[in-house]
Formats: sequence, structure tokens, C-alpha cells
Amino acid sequence: MLVCEYLIRVAHRLPAKIALIQGEDRYTYRQFSHAANSVANWLTACRYPRGFRGGILTDDPFEYVSLYFGIQQAGGIVVGLNTQTAERSLLATLGDCAAAVVFANSKFAQHLDKVANRLSSLKHIVCDSGGEAGLAADSSCERANLTDVLLSSNVQPPSLPQPLQGSDIAQIIYTSGTTGTPKGVMLRHDNLVANTESIINYLHLTSEDRGMAVLPFFYSYGNSVLLTHVATGACLVVNQNFVYPNVILDEMQRERVTGFAGVPSTFALLLHRSAVRNYSFPSLRYLTQAGAAMAPKLARALKEVFPEIDIFVMYGQTEASPRLSYLPPEDLQRKPGSIGKAIPGVTLQLLDPAGRSVGLGEVGEIVAQGENIMAGYWGRPEESATVLTQDGLRTGDLAWMDEEGYLYIFSRKSDMIKSGSHRIAPKEIEEIIHEHEAVHEVAVIGVEDEILGEALKACVILKTASGCTAQEIIIHCRKNLPAFKVPHLVVFYSELPKTATGKICKGELR
Repeated sequence: MLVCEYLIRVAHRLPAKIALIQGEDRYTYRQFSHAANSVANWLTACRYPRGFRGGILTDDPFEYVSLYFGIQQAGGIVVGLNTQTAERSLLATLGDCAAAVVFANSKFAQHLDKVANRLSSLKHIVCDSGGEAGLAADSSCERANLTDVLLSSNVQPPSLPQPLQGSDIAQIIYTSGTTGTPKGVMLRHDNLVANTESIINYLHLTSEDRGMAVLPFFYSYGNSVLLTHVATGACLVVNQNFVYPNVILDEMQRERVTGFAGVPSTFALLLHRSAVRNYSFPSLRYLTQAGAAMAPKLARALKEVFPEIDIFVMYGQTEASPRLSYLPPEDLQRKPGSIGKAIPGVTLQLLDPAGRSVGLGEVGEIVAQGENIMAGYWGRPEESATVLTQDGLRTGDLAWMDEEGYLYIFSRKSDMIKSGSHRIAPKEIEEIIHEHEAVHEVAVIGVEDEILGEALKACVILKTASGCTAQEIIIHCRKNLPAFKVPHLVVFYSELPKTATGKICKGELR
């Protein structure tokens, strides 16, 4: 089974069914199938070899979904790009995966224009009519119009010289590691299909469901929401701008949404910055939460607002396509703080550093086995080998198990910061701040935040006699980092707490 076959099968079975709603726009499965076939045929005509990497840089859901399945149908590997991007991060991602083609909405053309001539692998930039100008004269890239590629008259499925296999890589999702350097997680068709089928199983999804999609599709969580709904022939109601949560609530009512997926900060916003208590949702049957640990206090408050709705607390990693465990709704109040048990098709165990199982109530690292586990990190065999062991995927998360087999996260082995739906490596931010001429030393930590879960705090020591202000540091970060990696708070210190070996004690700073 291939991921792209989900769309092909549903379009054949339910061609006129609404697949996606965005505002007043409605798109059927037939429209998505035709657009994906059009993209695939264009790529095939370009003679891209099997396994080429195709980047997608758009916040338009029709474009994203069509391109996602079209690239795979042409034998390519999808690389979804973060739309909150900066020149530096875009260059790093496209350079690392050696992308051959990038499809972009015109609003992001300026970023591509700045990096195109520095990417030797890049052959095509496909952008809509608003982004035709500006490509560097010395660039070897060719231009194509995105609208023409999406909506050509050639909508028959492409014919590949060799059929794809389930073991082929379908997608690379970039996730930051403890080093701060984003790593490309390679997910096979088999990985994504196994995870998709398992999630459909425990959520009981059908073609009658309508999921509210507020999470970006380029994230692993948003990607799984996309795939589970397409696989079942369900409908996605898409609004990925959560600045005005009441607008989302209005849409949920109007479109008779049956499911809603969010990270803890999503639900914190609903509870504290919206009028959710004044709404009723007669069609809503479930909520899912992942992306970071949900505090028991937040879970209790959510249940008070949605007493009749099934709430699924879930845990996973991008490396697992991404789901690993879930807490059944009936156990939400009985097992506060638990991430539940392994999803169907996955085995979880807790191991000590020597690879031995730990006892009940003892802390060990979560190690996972299943068809959903990644193929490895793109171009990083050594790092792949450290997490893909004979015991399974070493998640880096420490947990303990109770007498009924329910898991509870104890801590993370890394210093990763979970801010909203973002998983952020502080080292990358520290390196950027340290580039400022006035900075002597810096440590970036996550501090508790009611909405984001964790807000970014930069702890800075300035050079002697420097008159630098916190605002200057923030401006410097804005020039060099995506918006979600810019510190929310900059505090100056005379010294930072250190260990005997000179390492900064971030625990003390927190």
C-alpha cells in the first residue's frame, strides 16, 4: 500500500464528496485527484528520477494537498517546508535534502529568490503568477507557473517506469535534534500507512467525519490529521490561523465538525482566550491532543467544558510517523497525567541505559517497535544508528509505568523546548544570539507559559561596557530566525550558573 493510493481510491469511490473546506471554498476528491495527477504528469515530463525530493512551501491547503500526493505519484519524496521560515533555515533544509524542485505560493517567492543560486541541486521553482519575477540572473533554476502545473488538462494518472514499493521513502519531515541542527526524518510509505491505519482504528474515523484542521500540514501531527481523513474519505475543515479562536469555533458550529486536533497551547487558547463556554457543538464527538505533555489541570478544565466529548491524550514522535501511544477517553480522569498505552501495532518498553527492562514505578527510556518507525535520518547514518537500535527506536523520553501498564512521562533527556506546536532546539537560537557583537554568553530556556506551554527566554551576559538593550537582541533574532524561534523574553545577567566542568546549569536558570 502506498500513501498516494489513499487519494486515488477515495476519488474513485467518492469523486463528488467534499474533501476540504476553507472558508467559502469547497474542494471535492475528484478535484484533488485531478490536480495531483496534473502535478505528477508535469514532474514525469521533467524526467526527475525516482526518489527526487520535492519541497512544498505554501499555506494554501488546496495547493499543499494536491502537491503532496502529486509528488508521491511521480515517485518523489515530499519535503513539507515550514512557512514561518527565514533565508538561513530554508537554505539549510533545501540544501540538506538536495531538493530538485520547490513548489511555492507567491508570498514566499522572495525567500526562494535569495537562496536559489546557492542550491546546486535545485532545477525548478514552481510559483504562481504573483511570484514570477526576482530570480537571480545567475541561477540555473527554471521557472514554471504553479497554476498551470496544478490545473493542466492532463489529469490521467502518470505511468512510472518502475512501480513504487511500500519500502520506498514517501516523505522527509524535518525535526530539530539536541544539537539544534534540524534532521530529516525519513518515513517510508509503509511507516505512514501503518500509523494512519492505527489512528483510524482507535478514533473510529469514517467518511462521515469532519475534522477541524488548525495544525500545519508540514508538521507530523498535522500530516497525520491529513492522511487519516483522506484515507477514510472524510472531510477537512481547514483554518490554520488561530489568532482569532472564536472564528474557529464559529466554523466548527457552521460546518458540523466532528473532530478537533490540537496541541496543549491550542486548548489553552480555547479555554482562556475564546468564548468557547458560550458555544454548543452538537456534532462534535472527539478531541485529540499531542505535540507536548498536557498538564492534568488543563485536561480537567477541558473536560469540564466538553463533558460529553471523547478526549484522547496522545504521545508520539516524528520518528514514529508520529503516534506511539494514547490514553483512552474513559481513563482521562482516572489516570491524570498518563500518556496511556501503545497504539495498535506498536510495542513500547522502558529500558535502562544498559538495555534492561525497568520495574513498575521505575524510570526508564521509552523504546518503541512497530511498522511505523522511521527508516532513519536523511544523510545521517551515525545519528540514525544511535536511536534505531536492536531494541527499537530510542525516543529519548524517560517514563515510568503503573501496575495497570499505563505510561507517565517523567522528563525528556534533551533540552528541547515545546512552545505551542513547535519543538525548538535552544542551541540554534543561542548561536544566533551569540553572533551579536555585544553578547558574551547566552543560554536559552523554556519558561512556563499559560498559552504556549513554554515561552522562550534568553539569558544573556553582555560584554563589558556594552549598552545593548533587550530590544536590540530581539531585532537581531528576527532578522535571522523564523518568528516562532525569536525569544519572548531577554534578561541580562552578570553571570550564569555553571557546573564544575563549566557547563551552564539550565535547571537552575529555570
